[in-house]
Amino acid sequence: MFVLMQKKIVFVLIMMSSCVLGITGLQLYWNYKNYQTVVANFKKDANNALDVAVDKEMLLRKEQLLLTIKKWMNDTSIIRITCDTLNKEHETAFTMEDVVPYYADEKADKITMGISSYKEKVGKITVQAKTRFIDHFAEIVRSDLKQSTVHYYTQGLGHRIEKAFSASKIDKTNFTRIYKEELAKRQILTSFKLNLDSTKHTNVFFTHKTNTAFRRPYVNASVWAGLENPSQYYLREMKWLIISSFLLIAITLFCFYYTIKTLFNQYKLLAIKNQFISNMTHEINTPLSSIQVTAEALQKFNFDEETSQKYLDIILYQTKKLNDLSSEILANAKLETATFTIDETIDLNELIIDIISNEELVKRTRVKYQPVSETFIIKGNKIHLSRSIVNLIENAAKYNVSESPTIEVRLQISSKGINLSIIDNGPGIADEFKDKIFDQFYRIPTGNIHNVKGYGLGLSYVKKVIIQHHGNINVFDNQSNGSIFLINLPNDRK
Repeated sequence: MFVLMQKKIVFVLIMMSSCVLGITGLQLYWNYKNYQTVVANFKKDANNALDVAVDKEMLLRKEQLLLTIKKWMNDTSIIRITCDTLNKEHETAFTMEDVVPYYADEKADKITMGISSYKEKVGKITVQAKTRFIDHFAEIVRSDLKQSTVHYYTQGLGHRIEKAFSASKIDKTNFTRIYKEELAKRQILTSFKLNLDSTKHTNVFFTHKTNTAFRRPYVNASVWAGLENPSQYYLREMKWLIISSFLLIAITLFCFYYTIKTLFNQYKLLAIKNQFISNMTHEINTPLSSIQVTAEALQKFNFDEETSQKYLDIILYQTKKLNDLSSEILANAKLETATFTIDETIDLNELIIDIISNEELVKRTRVKYQPVSETFIIKGNKIHLSRSIVNLIENAAKYNVSESPTIEVRLQISSKGINLSIIDNGPGIADEFKDKIFDQFYRIPTGNIHNVKGYGLGLSYVKKVIIQHHGNINVFDNQSNGSIFLINLPNDRK
């Protein structure tokens, strides 16, 4: 039976360990892969957002340059725009020329062009015609700017555009706003700084460098951003997911621990119960055998009256032992499934005097008790409380192997209630067993020596009774040897 139980426990342990290791490993691997993905996407998105932001900012600067060019073309002190229809097709032809020649010794540059989509025949420039021509010319310049080139349609206008084109630099205010928007689109909500010195900031992620000059790659005006470290970003953004994952691992480990603990407790309980059954069988067989032998002797032989009475006394004594044993087992069983009333008013001083005055207890052991003058009143159940105290006194006597056994009972008032102490000078109880002796069926191991009979029910019964009286019981060492069982009960006189 035990071998089969052990095999089952080992099998369950192996299976559960495999499951726990698998779940834990999968969670850790998933977190690691998720970390790698988040960090990689963070870096990629930060660089991509930078490129997009640079392109958008450059487009804004080019549009601003176009507005400036339109302003120049509308300024009659800079550019003169005329139109006529003196060509072969009699279509409207626009002429644009510098008002002031760029070179003093040369004539002012001018350029003539038509607009295919402009069908009106205008012999003299009007506001509407001029506006249409400027818009058309701006589109031509926009196309040039996309190619990062400047054409000198006239010397004066060309030099102005060239100068503004070359002087154009990134607007950091606009760029910061655009880059922040692009990061937000990619779910990156973190602060950043532009063009940080990488040698002075080691715990920062730096994007790649992007050229913001109109004449790139011939002119370099790079911009880059320093953002939060990706690992810190991952921990900040994914902290609840990480916490949930590790919480799942913790719950799994706790369940594993709890299950293993339960299995070992079941195994331990089975061993204790088997030991209890073995002891119980022996304790029942002994009086039963004695009763059987005595009864058979009375049946077979014709004894005199005195001998017959002795044999009957043996039968009655062994029957009483069996009855006491069954009573103890039934009392413990009842406490497992039901509670008892604790509505009697009990004077502990009188109760102890009655207990130690009991004729049968006096025959078995000798107890010292100094009665107190004051009353120690509690609410309880006199029968169960008496049996509990008797049980402790009998245990103290039963396990005491000293030459001059001493058992003393004391009553004291404490700040926590009433203290009832049973003190002996026996062998004592090792620290490793003090928390276990109140467990049902538990007996302190003594190897192959069984000088004292017992079932591991007495102290379990005592603890249940004391707990139902809203008290507690503990065991301590008695100096220099022996044990002290200390019962604390609520003081109903408060």
